[in-house]
Amino acid sequence: TFEVTGVFKNFPLNSHLVINHIASYATLASIVRQGGDTTNSTETNFGWYDFYTYLQVKKGTDVKKFGAKLPAYCDRYVNSLDWAKKNNIHVELHVIPLPDIHLYSNYNQEAEANGNGQSVSFLFMIAFFIIGIAWINYINLATARSVERGREVGVRKVLGALRKDLIGQFLIESFLLNLIAFLFALALVFLLTPWFNQLAGRTVDTDFFLPQSYWLEFIAMFLSGSLLAGIYPAFVLSGFKPIYVLKGLFKSSQGGIVFRKGLIVGQFATSIILIAGTIIVFQQISFMRKQKLGADIDQTIVLDGASSIRDSLYQSSFQPFKNDLLKIGHVKNVVASSSVMGKEIYWTNGGRRFGEDSKGAVTLYNLGIDYDFVPSFGLELKAGRNFSKEFQTDTRGILLNESAIKQLGFDDPGKALNEKIISAGDTVTILGVVADYHHQGLQKAIDPMVFRLRPDTRDAYSIKVAGGNLQSTIAAIKQTWNKHFPSDPFNYYFLNELFDQQYKADKQFGQMFGLFAFLAILIACFGLLGLSAFNVSQRTKEIGIRKVLGASVKSLLFTLSKDFLKLVLISFIIAIPVTWWVMYTWLQDYTYRISIQWWVFAFAGIISILIALITVSFQSIKAAIANPVKSLRTE
Repeated sequence: TFEVTGVFKNFPLNSHLVINHIASYATLASIVRQGGDTTNSTETNFGWYDFYTYLQVKKGTDVKKFGAKLPAYCDRYVNSLDWAKKNNIHVELHVIPLPDIHLYSNYNQEAEANGNGQSVSFLFMIAFFIIGIAWINYINLATARSVERGREVGVRKVLGALRKDLIGQFLIESFLLNLIAFLFALALVFLLTPWFNQLAGRTVDTDFFLPQSYWLEFIAMFLSGSLLAGIYPAFVLSGFKPIYVLKGLFKSSQGGIVFRKGLIVGQFATSIILIAGTIIVFQQISFMRKQKLGADIDQTIVLDGASSIRDSLYQSSFQPFKNDLLKIGHVKNVVASSSVMGKEIYWTNGGRRFGEDSKGAVTLYNLGIDYDFVPSFGLELKAGRNFSKEFQTDTRGILLNESAIKQLGFDDPGKALNEKIISAGDTVTILGVVADYHHQGLQKAIDPMVFRLRPDTRDAYSIKVAGGNLQSTIAAIKQTWNKHFPSDPFNYYFLNELFDQQYKADKQFGQMFGLFAFLAILIACFGLLGLSAFNVSQRTKEIGIRKVLGASVKSLLFTLSKDFLKLVLISFIIAIPVTWWVMYTWLQDYTYRISIQWWVFAFAGIISILIALITVSFQSIKAAIANPVKSLRTE
């Protein structure tokens, strides 16, 4: 029972530490003492890592230099203590800046579910690719139209315009175009933020409240992009000689043509990278979700355990509750445990083989279970037996998973049976070895686990149900709950849905990656469409002559498209090694991951060629079927 002594303001949603209530160390110490601990361990035990320690350093402190002093601090004040020497405990401290925690701190027992800095970097990269493709389009189309604007430049120069005036004119055109796009983008951000929040599973303000540094970066990017996109066309166009232009002797330079082709190659290399990257992201997500966990979590309803009844009376309430649940038609089994699949295990301690030096100790992840846990979840026993009510000594026994057996130095599960280990200061006997299963998502390695017999555990009740009307089954379970635990709230969830939540961030990342890839490809197609239209307009008379000489629509289509398709093939060759390196790096974050298959690149290349072909063909077919008489009258 607690007394409310104050109310504090809600923590912001973007905090890495979201707290609903705060208790004092004095209160915590009193609770610990009730359990029989009189050592004041909350204040004196350095081994507890259930706390988060924040240091407010002096202004100007070099964090790296400060962190370099911590090993000596630990050696002096912690590792030199008798209990540390006796148990061969070596403590290390690591420091991380507060703003880096959310994206770059991925330790056990984080305060909140962290983000992924690498995924954010990937999305930033794609965003820059999209902007870059748009700017490349502007450069391409502006220089491609240089023949049309050549006469304009010639006339302006004849009338007295200096080159710097023309450069200023074209840079202002680029700036105004980017400014309109920037304002249009702000409006779209405001309108699409609710939809984006739903897609990303995040809450983002729509009032553009961002730190000043963000706005400065956006403005700097806008100005530099406007300058870079406009400076090349400005210098090219302003450099025309009026005498050649006005005589109609001007045409695109070979250098300009090569430059534009290089930009097209860059565009489609980016598109191929994004197509292949999207496929690999969804392959990895599908791989994780389809892998067998080694445990049967389907058709399982989990209830938050009852906490209102004291320990001495708990068993007399829980057993009748369990018996009544088993009388419900579709309920197959009821299991009590200290945690369930999909949740991180916080109960850890060291373990080592009996008689061995403490240097061989490993960290074991403890799971308190009852007699029915192993068979109910379909866990496989590699050796030995499950806990049994027939053996009263099983309270001094444990089950270990294969990972724990290996880390403790046993090369065979059978050889570990009936061996003793020291864990949490107690000597226990290995009764059985459980096959490794994924207690958490496949992003993480399987932890070395120890299963302890705790029939009175009350953190979670897993109820295995058969098919049928789930709603009526849940209603019956609730009615039974209210009968036995009227003072506790009835909270339930489906175990497979809880487990699947671990892949939510990856699934959202894949969706956003795919969306951004689509936008990048769409913008690249717009640029290619504009260039192909310009190319066709420049070759109108050639097309008419070819038709008069008997060229078919198919041959004209090939003639007009082959140059662009060659560029796409070059893009494909460039994109393959880049894609492999980028996606290989991304996959390293996953303990269980796919291998990158060759067909992904082939598929991405074929898709890119088809997209380019369809885009170019739109203008080429139009030109190929035109009346040659009209074509020959042009120019």
